[in-house]
Amino acid sequence: MFSSKKFRSTPLASLEPIMLRFIELCVEMRKGRTAKEGLMQYKNIAQNSNVQSIETVINRFIQLADAKVQEAQEKADKAIALDVDDLEASETPESILLGAVSGDQTKDRTDRALVTPWLKFLWESYRTALETLKNNARLETIYQQVAQQAFKFCLKHQRKVEFRRLCETLRLHLSNVAKYAHQTHSINLGDPETLQHHLDTRFAQLNTSVELELWQEAFRSVEDVHNLLTMAKKAPRPAMMANYYEKLTRIFLMSGNALYHAAAWGRYYAVITAMGGKSQEELRRLAGQVLVSALAVPVGSQTQDPEDGKVKNSRLTVLLGLPKAPTRRALLEDALSRNVLKLCPESIRELYNTLEVTFDPLSLCSSIAPIFTTLASDASYAQYLPLLQRALLSRLLSQLSQVYSSLNIAQLLELVAPLKDTAIEGSNAFGDEQVEAYIMGCARRRELHIRVNHAAGNITFADDAFAAIEDPSSSSMANIGAIQPSTSDLVRTRLSALATCLHNSIVTLYPLAQLTEEQQQERFAALVEAAKAERKALQLRRSIVARRRELLSELSVRKEREEASRRAEFNRREKEEASRRQAEEARRRDVERAKNEIEKIRTEEARKLAQSLKEKGSLKVDITEMENLSTDNIMRLQVEQLEKEKRELAEKTRIVSKRIDHIERAYRKEERPLLAKDYEQQQAEDKTAHEAAQKTRIESARLSHQQDLETKKRLSRMLDFYYTHREVLISKRSEEFAKRKEAAQRKIEEEKTKRRKAILKEREEERRRLEEEERVRREQEEEERRLEEGRSSAFRVFFFHMQISNCPL
Repeated sequence: MFSSKKFRSTPLASLEPIMLRFIELCVEMRKGRTAKEGLMQYKNIAQNSNVQSIETVINRFIQLADAKVQEAQEKADKAIALDVDDLEASETPESILLGAVSGDQTKDRTDRALVTPWLKFLWESYRTALETLKNNARLETIYQQVAQQAFKFCLKHQRKVEFRRLCETLRLHLSNVAKYAHQTHSINLGDPETLQHHLDTRFAQLNTSVELELWQEAFRSVEDVHNLLTMAKKAPRPAMMANYYEKLTRIFLMSGNALYHAAAWGRYYAVITAMGGKSQEELRRLAGQVLVSALAVPVGSQTQDPEDGKVKNSRLTVLLGLPKAPTRRALLEDALSRNVLKLCPESIRELYNTLEVTFDPLSLCSSIAPIFTTLASDASYAQYLPLLQRALLSRLLSQLSQVYSSLNIAQLLELVAPLKDTAIEGSNAFGDEQVEAYIMGCARRRELHIRVNHAAGNITFADDAFAAIEDPSSSSMANIGAIQPSTSDLVRTRLSALATCLHNSIVTLYPLAQLTEEQQQERFAALVEAAKAERKALQLRRSIVARRRELLSELSVRKEREEASRRAEFNRREKEEASRRQAEEARRRDVERAKNEIEKIRTEEARKLAQSLKEKGSLKVDITEMENLSTDNIMRLQVEQLEKEKRELAEKTRIVSKRIDHIERAYRKEERPLLAKDYEQQQAEDKTAHEAAQKTRIESARLSHQQDLETKKRLSRMLDFYYTHREVLISKRSEEFAKRKEAAQRKIEEEKTKRRKAILKEREEERRRLEEEERVRREQEEEERRLEEGRSSAFRVFFFHMQISNCPL
């Protein structure tokens, strides 16, 4: 029926009820593929004339599928409740054996039999709806709504595999936008409203992936959001960006990337402080998160292999919107510039001072141990303890390399012993093997120039005089305040130190001539004039930059308005074109119907005229000519009458409209001087009513207060009696409870005794039954044996007689 031409030409008012019934039948019979074909056909018919009808059908389809899932869950719950015959009976051996063999519980088997088929159908319904609505600008709103409903479905039922497939489907649809750009109703991602819809859907996808703990899918969702943000012409909402950076913090924390996790916290804190509206306690907590995440970045962790690290870091840097890759020093400086140190808790402040300010490697671990214990008690900071342990080890080794050229391994283990003795989670990271493994990892990643000598039992901090540092800000030596320059620093700064020494020597040997007071004043005046000129130039440059920004903002606003006007004009033309097509179609049908009716009337009149002429017999007339003649006369008379009625109706309408216009003008002319008086009278009446209502409210409140005071005074005399009566009731009920408990205990013991006797009796009967069966079986075997012996003896006698009868005389 859907593929027939007659169905396509049927009005949508008649098709929509048929389509709704068709959808109901498909859901009842679980015919997903049939429903998909029908929805595709209906979309092709209705997308140009009535989009609301498509939305109604799709929503009805999903609602019916969801209702079937809920109904199946209720049936499964009832089946589990009715499956138990005796609620007080314990599990039977059969049920225990069945559970051990099958490996799942009764609820799982029931859900798999009743709920899972409908869950599959609901998932197919969401996919069918998305495939039906994809790549159509007029159906974009309902498409995004169905996608978000699918996210809620995956989150409610914990469908992780289906969620991955859903994300891949949405990415495929988005990538095909350019492919279908030539179509009539193609999606335009340059439209801010359409782009905002896609952003909302991608943020819902990001939130769902984080809730399902699918971190790889969450990272892909972050990339999708970033790609859409780069296409936006105006900046997104701050709340949206705050959600974006907050999800990035969780993703980077789960991946173990401490550096970009801290960078994401810094971006999130910047957005939150710019938005405002947070309480002091929330800002204090966020400041602590920002600082502790930056401190948790190990010293020198930025140094990665150039082959695989640069590409990955560039991608992560672009996702965070940073101009360059973050470093530990830059993160700490940015945090301090935002006044984070004053806002954060005292324990975080002590941790910062111990790690970054003080230089005491011999007591560093003993000072950090109580701070770690304090952080372990707070859930928001306990997750950073493994990262902080790595950062502490890297800081300890960096400080030791500044003081010692070699160090005994046993002494190093004694320095980290205070942290090993703490009872916090992850303290085993300071074991002998773990510390040695971390040292070797630092040497492999070239974070420290260190060698381990197991024969001598010590470690040596090597100092290469010609070691090249590509980025001094990322080196572990630059991140801490070096108390003495290294050999590489001396070699690198030798020429500058020599130049400084020579300059000082020349100044000492040939001192500059002392200027007179007038020369000093002249130079000072020249400096003042130069400063004023530079200040004026700076102000002029600032005004030019500000004016340029204003012009750019005005230009962007103008472009947005022009784009909006063009979009509105396009929509208006599209609506006019659709209405024109509908009017032309209706007019064509009316013309065809009128032609058919006129043709019938003309044929009937000609037939009647021919019949009357034949009856008279006075004149012979050609029937064909008579039909044409009578038809022309009838049409001419009808046209003249219609024109006359049309002229009369137009004249009457003009007279009535002119009369109504004069009457309305007269009414308004008479009404204008009375409006001010009516307004003053209304104000006076409103004021009087307000004062009366205010007096009534105050009087009723006073009376209610007096009555409440009297009630309180009257009831306060009953408190002593209430306390006494309550004590009596408590004592009685406690005695009654003790008696009931004792009776219940006796009843339990009696039931246990009865159960033991019943089991012993059953076992005894079973033993007797088995003995009786064994006795009967033995008797049957004995009887069969006797019968077999009798048959064999008779056969022997018969054989003997046969031999005797056959022998010769």
